Amino acid sequence: MVREFRKLDQGFTLIELAVIIVILGVLAVVAMPVFSNFTNSAKINATREEMNTIKRAIVGNPTVVSGGQLIDRGFEGDCGFVPSALIDLTRRPDTVPPYDRLTRIGWNGPYLDSSRGEYLRDAWGNNYTYDPAGRRVISTGTGDTVKF
Repeated sequence: MVREFRKLDQGFTLIELAVIIVILGVLAVVAMPVFSNFTNSAKINATREEMNTIKRAIVGNPTVVSGGQLIDRGFEGDCGFVPSALIDLTRRPDTVPPYDRLTRIGWNGPYLDSSRGEYLRDAWGNNYTYDPAGRRVISTGTGDTVKF
């Protein structure tokens, strides 16, 4: 009578598990910079888009015309000057009269969505630097500047 011997232990050895863990560790080390670059790139794009939205809120959008008249005039087009602070884009300053439809002068906002004040900070959580005299908005997270 011939007996067949079968291997009863069908699991991984400790060495095989150690090799798998080392390979996964190497893959994680290689993948982290790639994912970090994706995240950083997404933050840069989101900040640039938000800065352009702030710019449009200040100076308007010259492509939005109806009946030969500019419709989206922004804060500057409605009030005749740039806002002294970014907060002026979401609530009417005391020194600016409400919008008059006949003269087309005055605060006709809000010019930005003010939910949770996120328009004041870039994607890294840093406050934008707003320079009305230099007509620019600066992000310290990206170092980008948008001139208007």
